[in-house]
Amino acid sequence: MILHKPPLKDYTEFKMLKMNAPGMIAEKLRAAGLRPTRQRLALAKILFGNGDRHVSAEDLHREACAAKVLVSVATVYNTLNQFTAAGLLREVAIEGDRSFFDTNTSNHFHFYHEKEGRLFDIGTDNLEIKGLPTAPEGTEIDRIDVIVRLKKRGN
Repeated sequence: MILHKPPLKDYTEFKMLKMNAPGMIAEKLRAAGLRPTRQRLALAKILFGNGDRHVSAEDLHREACAAKVLVSVATVYNTLNQFTAAGLLREVAIEGDRSFFDTNTSNHFHFYHEKEGRLFDIGTDNLEIKGLPTAPEGTEIDRIDVIVRLKKRGN
């Protein structure tokens, strides 16, 4: 069985926004139920301005500081969690304390290179998942997360 599910929000439209158009970003945030604060607008521009990517809260905080956006690490975490809850990001938990936030919210899978701490997408064209259990009564399978962990050969 190949499981593909459309994103919760209109990801393609949001992704294709011109990030130099703050009014459009603000409108998308409002449509997702979020007030377009100065911090959210600035972080959205950094997050969505360069195509699909995987970013940790610490990475985004460093990028925000480099762009002269004055936000605390706590604000970055809160914003990432709010964007995730609104369907604008997808959280990919690697370890108990290590998460990435993916700007591509479509159903797709990941490679994780443990030594490099790098997460990247796997194409799903030929990927099959077989033998799924039946969901308990009153529930349905929402999505399946696949993370293939990599290491260099010989290690």
